[in-house]
Amino acid sequence: MSGRLDGKVAIVTGAAQGMGAAEARRFAAEGASVLCADVQDEALAALADELGERARAQHLDVTSEEDWVAAVAACEEAFGPVSVLVNNAGILDFAPIPDVDVDRFRRVLEVNVVGTMLGMKHVAPSMRRAGGGSIINISSNAGLVGLPSAAAYVASKWAVRGLSKTAAIDLGGWGIRVTSVHPGGIHTPMTDFGGGESAWARRLPLRRMGQPEEVAAVVAFLASDEASYVTGAEWSVDGGATSGDRGIFDQ
Repeated sequence: MSGRLDGKVAIVTGAAQGMGAAEARRFAAEGASVLCADVQDEALAALADELGERARAQHLDVTSEEDWVAAVAACEEAFGPVSVLVNNAGILDFAPIPDVDVDRFRRVLEVNVVGTMLGMKHVAPSMRRAGGGSIINISSNAGLVGLPSAAAYVASKWAVRGLSKTAAIDLGGWGIRVTSVHPGGIHTPMTDFGGGESAWARRLPLRRMGQPEEVAAVVAFLASDEASYVTGAEWSVDGGATSGDRGIFDQ
């Protein structure tokens, strides 16, 4: 790797698996120090051990303000002020509108939206002390279009998209850039639905599912100084899904 993240101090949420783990690995490989945060303590500890001295494991329930305060303090103690935040943690729930369970709907919003907001709230002062930084909020292609039977998830990811734009305005004066990344069709534990992916993937312009590492590559760019004039922007990493599918031309 190029070392383009040398000297960066990052917090990555949802780091125990999937895209979060890929992002943490990419950051460490490119020279960043990484606080790997999640509620899955065993998997998180294994990742931190794998990454070595560049990483620390931190239990973090993103809906808990107290956990965020503790995570930022732990990161500063281990590595110094935070210069990169990846709000990656998220959950998914399926139900058509007539069958929506309100408590489950609220839980998705708590994790995906409130968790993202709390991360930005508590990391921003640390980033100001660092002289600026980059916040990358992981939304979804469901934050750009609707998806069937996914009301809570879609609502939450559109909210993350809007939060990112407002935060870019609010925090720009502190030298903090805020962007949203919109993955779709990525192979992760959260999107393992037990088959059927191949037929769906053939309808995509790129005709395949994506890998977490492909999202991590975009996130690493946005975290780097190469993206120094990029803020308030949306980055789709979805194989062209939001361009439209191939429909009847799928042969």
